[in-house]
Amino acid sequence: MDRETIVRIASLTKPIVAAAVMTLVDDGHVVLDDPVDEWLPELSAPTVVREPGSPRDDVVPAARSITGEDLLSSRAGYGFPSDFTLPVVGLLFSELKQGPTLPQTIAAPDDWMAALGRIPLLHQPGEAWLYNTCSDIQGVLIGRVTGQPLPEFLAERIFEPLRMLDTGFEVPADKLERFSSFYETGPADLELKDAPGGHWSQLPAFPSGAGGLVSTADDLLAFGRMLLAGGTLDGQQVLSPQSVARMTSNCLTPAQRSAGQLFLEGQGWGFGGSVDVNTDDPWTVPGRYGWVGGTGTSAHVIPSLDIVSILLTQVAMDSPTPPTLMRDFWRYAADLSSR
Repeated sequence: MDRETIVRIASLTKPIVAAAVMTLVDDGHVVLDDPVDEWLPELSAPTVVREPGSPRDDVVPAARSITGEDLLSSRAGYGFPSDFTLPVVGLLFSELKQGPTLPQTIAAPDDWMAALGRIPLLHQPGEAWLYNTCSDIQGVLIGRVTGQPLPEFLAERIFEPLRMLDTGFEVPADKLERFSSFYETGPADLELKDAPGGHWSQLPAFPSGAGGLVSTADDLLAFGRMLLAGGTLDGQQVLSPQSVARMTSNCLTPAQRSAGQLFLEGQGWGFGGSVDVNTDDPWTVPGRYGWVGGTGTSAHVIPSLDIVSILLTQVAMDSPTPPTLMRDFWRYAADLSSR
């Protein structure tokens, strides 16, 4: 691999899609405190399981509507908790194909949303942070608000202004020679999970806002530099400084952070990525914003140090806990910043 290698960035898609939603906030098309029913009627009358462990049919009405901020902060009531055995969580896997993204297996957005509308919330809107599903809903929201497919909107408002020329939901035939294979750890050695001509060789029916993008080190660096500069890069304004500040600030209460320990490890969450709020580990810096991807990727910005750190592998993580290699890389980046 080198800096021109194209890789599956998995959940590093989440900050990019959150930024795209914030362009709609800047434009006045989306108001964070307003319900999203107008564009997502499938979510206009959600039900909530009586208790997180209740069966799927033991439900009560939602106390209020789901808002734009609920989706951006991953507190709409949909998604993965730390306990994957809860009955409703099983529906995310079986009905929505949530989990490690395999783009060609997921239904088109309207069908996906219809299935989502039949699944009760795990928590009341705004009550709890849950992982992943809200980012996919954000992708559908963008398409519904703009009338454009998500890939087209991201290209127009994020990728072209930032010259992220190798980022998208598919790898064209003339770039496949630069596209890495993807592996998982087998009993004895690495095992091929997806080849260059596999899932990302054609545009999927459902472009996943939670984990569907491919990109390169330089493209991700451009996105990170834009965030560090308050929404502008090389004279191109992508976001307002206010939107960048909102994205990269912690939204969660201590109780919500604690409940998300499996994923967050005690840190906070902004829009689309984690936000360090303590210094429990050698690499944590208050205000560090970014996330990790299940394909072995990691990208963060540290505003106080003017640093972008990017790690790209194509070996699948085997749990939500970042592997030793990632932690070693973060420690190395922190050591460099202190010199």
